[in-house]
Amino acid sequence: MKIAAQLFTVHDYLGTKEDLDMTFKKVKEMGYDYIQLSGAGYIDDEKAEYVKGLLEKYELIMCVTHMSFDQLDNELDALLKYHKLWGCDYIGIGSMPKQFSRDEKGYKSFAEWANNIGDIVSQQGLTFVYHNHSFEFEKYNGKTGLEILAEGFNNHVQLLLDTYWVQAGGANPASYITKLADKIDIIHLKDYGIKNYEPYFAEIGSGNIDWQDVIKACNQARVKYAAVERDKGEIEPFESLAISRKYLKEIHGL
Repeated sequence: MKIAAQLFTVHDYLGTKEDLDMTFKKVKEMGYDYIQLSGAGYIDDEKAEYVKGLLEKYELIMCVTHMSFDQLDNELDALLKYHKLWGCDYIGIGSMPKQFSRDEKGYKSFAEWANNIGDIVSQQGLTFVYHNHSFEFEKYNGKTGLEILAEGFNNHVQLLLDTYWVQAGGANPASYITKLADKIDIIHLKDYGIKNYEPYFAEIGSGNIDWQDVIKACNQARVKYAAVERDKGEIEPFESLAISRKYLKEIHGL
């Protein structure tokens, strides 16, 4: 399993070419050889070429992205072009969009939409992935939304399981990785802490998730990439990525 930096963690430092260069340099120096890039800001020829140049300059590999529903629905040809330029094999969406109701019918409708995108993406040698939050753990007729999606997705759509949001949804991350092993090539490593009775996004190893169990489940499921992420927090974001990288390397040998 290869460790990546999910650059949403440092999203405030991705706005300019200079910021991108500095960010790529910093994550490489921390010991990350893989990254995830998310958002709409890189989808034109000039910016995409610049990103490619930075990947080559710092010897980084982009393993996955998150793109918006509108981009996937309306600009898929351009997205595929740029993913091939970057050498990125996985293209993702960060959540089920508001166009689909959060009920059993909505989940099934979204799965149909995702399957269509997945089929097109697969024809170009890429894989489409869906990133969960906690709302998918509400149950409908005895099944969670995530289970409905997993059953509805065809072989060209995978799950990008996020450990924080699984825990926030009241489920066990390691158990879900095992349960959905045939649907997961990539996960988000994100710790779940509690302070003053409130949950918060924690650096890996400083929260309440059992990482020994999670990593064991990932290895058994043959997860390919694990992207470290923290949505927000008190610790400076680059320092957060560095703390998590150090923990994974020194404690788990990753």
